[in-house]
Amino acid sequence: MYKISEFAEITGLSKETLRYYAEVKLLEPAYIDPNNNHRYYDDGSYFLAILLVKLRRFGFTIQEMITVMEDESFANLEQLLIKKKENTNPNKRPMASG
Repeated sequence: MYKISEFAEITGLSKETLRYYAEVKLLEPAYIDPNNNHRYYDDGSYFLAILLVKLRRFGFTIQEMITVMEDESFANLEQLLIKKKENTNPNKRPMASG
């Protein structure tokens, strides 16, 4: 288990971002100590955090990231990535052969 400060350091996400992601149910801590409310993250949380970092780099909004995370099978992730890529390159056309 990682304290929030340790987890922030290894993922590159700030503590504030981690708290916000927990607030919007995007990435919740694996455990919150009931005595002091300290947040702890596990290795599974690490995978999800890295995925969120990558999605942000692709330009996903918070709502789009929530959609990805709600689909636990990630079955639609490829389609969402293709759609996002198309939306970020609207002027890019396939090269004409000839």
